[in-house]
Amino acid sequence: MEITYASSSSRDLSSLAVATAQTVAATTMPNRPIKVLPLQHPVDKPTSSSSSSSSSALAFQAVAEFWDRMRRRKCIDWVELAFPCYRWISTYKWREYLQIDLMAGITVGVMLVPQAMSYAKLAGLQPIYGLYSGFVPIFVYVIFGSSRQLAIGPVALVSLLVSNVLGKIVDSSDALYTELAILLALMVGVLECIMGILRLGWLIRFISHSVISGFTTASAIVIGLSQAKYFLGYDIVRSSKIIPLLKSIIAGIDKFSWPPFVMGSVVLAILLAMKHLGKTRKSLRILRAAGPLTGVVFGTVFVKIFHPSSISVVGEIPQGLPTFSVPKDFSYVVSLIPTAFLITGVAILESVGIAKALAAKNGYELDSNQELVGLGLANICGSFFSAYPTTGSFSRSAVNHESGAKTGVAGIVTGIIMGCALLFLTPLFTDIPQCGLAAIVISAVLGLIKKISFFGLSHFLQLCSWVLRLGFLLEWECHLPLSSMSQPILILLFWDVFLGPLFIETFNSTPKHTHTMELLLFVLILLSILQISAI
Repeated sequence: MEITYASSSSRDLSSLAVATAQTVAATTMPNRPIKVLPLQHPVDKPTSSSSSSSSSALAFQAVAEFWDRMRRRKCIDWVELAFPCYRWISTYKWREYLQIDLMAGITVGVMLVPQAMSYAKLAGLQPIYGLYSGFVPIFVYVIFGSSRQLAIGPVALVSLLVSNVLGKIVDSSDALYTELAILLALMVGVLECIMGILRLGWLIRFISHSVISGFTTASAIVIGLSQAKYFLGYDIVRSSKIIPLLKSIIAGIDKFSWPPFVMGSVVLAILLAMKHLGKTRKSLRILRAAGPLTGVVFGTVFVKIFHPSSISVVGEIPQGLPTFSVPKDFSYVVSLIPTAFLITGVAILESVGIAKALAAKNGYELDSNQELVGLGLANICGSFFSAYPTTGSFSRSAVNHESGAKTGVAGIVTGIIMGCALLFLTPLFTDIPQCGLAAIVISAVLGLIKKISFFGLSHFLQLCSWVLRLGFLLEWECHLPLSSMSQPILILLFWDVFLGPLFIETFNSTPKHTHTMELLLFVLILLSILQISAI
């Protein structure tokens, strides 16, 4: 057994240790080793000059440690950092993975071709720009992206944002509209690269699930209403607000046409049926990816045979690969900055979220900051080949994962299919009905609408919060001044953005504590309503 003594901070510790040892040896416990520990005096409070020197020393030490870590990196580490694709290329098992990746890439490519044209129409662009956006960015992401199953390209939510913002600046029929959409892709790519390099991917933690759910659900409703004109057979107002869209639909109901409505409904039914069968039965999961192509083929064959004059078609699509061109009209950069930040936020929520989930399921690590850099480079390079902003797709990534994709080879195959469609298949796209493309968009965004159960305390509180959000939405849509519901709504939004995520993270998402805070939130809202009602 060792005995430890503490002594004063004497300079002659060796002589003190010897004297102490002799003293202990004279006792009844002569065989115990002795260890002498010097006492430390309290450090005097540093002066301003000493504190500045210590801070500079700490900064110098941090720089030195960073430089030391950089020096320790091997050549392979630098290659993996610059080109994340090297990680799966170096361990690729050709016999096991090649056939699976080929099938997954073909499946997603067949799904992407009609979806890309549909989302380009939603963005107010010609369908060819949707095909361009699904071509070059895919190859760039395979090289610089860290996810092996994420399928990037045009998506409905980003297309809606592009349409809403650019529609307020210039008419969609103007050539400037297309130039601004391409310029927006460059701006989004630069912002994503900056956030990735500065390692700001952690900002997603401060956005609660309620905010994400409400945003995507409202966007899905607006997207569905904006596509109603292709089903109804008459034009409606171009708006990102629900009330004006509903008013325009009701005002033009006397122009309703049956043929596009029947055609669009049939294609939508085909898409939903094939999606349901693909989800519920593993042996038929190919039907989920083949749904958009099946709907487009059905509509195109019908138009070619019967030539209905009341059903509008896509029209002529240019043939060939996109050419290199530098984005123009940089004078509009300032007005596009808010939209670029919003699309970048959507990219963080959608792409990084699903990429992390897929990486966890497939057993490899994913760096969210590297993922942002990969998405940014894909958008930057795409903007030089006439692409508008792209990001990761929930539906196509899910199909890619379910098809068994193991590496980025599946993405390369998808890009090759898009290139073949641009080179050889565009003449066949001339007679695709517009209502068929609208049905593809509506089918895709239906999955964004969140369902709410109405049983139990937690679900009742959730219903109340959704009712309050609806009240806020109606106030904003109708351009009315803030009413008596403003105070509870502001409390709710403050909970969504700040208090909710902080509390849940503090208590590790314990259901008991979460329900308690939900009840407290509801009481606060109820008291604020009663207080305002009494005024």
